Amino acid sequence: MSRVTTKAGAAPGPRLPTIPPACYDEAQKKAAAAFEAARGQAPFGPFERLMHSPEVMTAARSMGDHLRYRSAIGTTLSELVILVTAREWSQDFEWSVHAPIALKEGIGQEIVEAVADGRRPRGMSEDEEMVYDFSVELHRNRRVSDATYERVRARFGDRGVADLAAINGYYTFLAAVLNTARMPVTEGPRLPRFPD
Repeated sequence: MSRVTTKAGAAPGPRLPTIPPACYDEAQKKAAAAFEAARGQAPFGPFERLMHSPEVMTAARSMGDHLRYRSAIGTTLSELVILVTAREWSQDFEWSVHAPIALKEGIGQEIVEAVADGRRPRGMSEDEEMVYDFSVELHRNRRVSDATYERVRARFGDRGVADLAAINGYYTFLAAVLNTARMPVTEGPRLPRFPD
């Protein structure tokens, strides 16, 4: 598959441009205020791009509040799931934000590097293995095997299975928005690209 380029041969620029807060309509002002009240900062990253649809942005922020900070699998494993999703979608912004967080949360450097390379990490804990397997199966096969499902269910219960599936789906949604918007990465590493 060939890369789309401009007539000058440069890579195309970002889409869904940032809306200056001074240009917000009433729905956008309300959504931005709710975001700032919940997160302590103005909309950023995918949420900034979603300000074109403030109702969707608000719903996404609310879902993210639970899935990122209060899921049944905990924040450390959630960060591993986010990295797997970013890798599967080659989503540089998501990766640049969450790789440092994953390291701070206790995901090993060698695990982060393996996920970035598209390799199955060695030396994972049992919990990391089951979450990794579930996520990779879901992304690549669009379903999860009975064995993987039962392993996660035995460890985290039905709520854990639901939250794990939802974290994968939520960060896939954000990756789809970011990839559509061609969100640039100004800091941090870019993920290696897989061959087309």
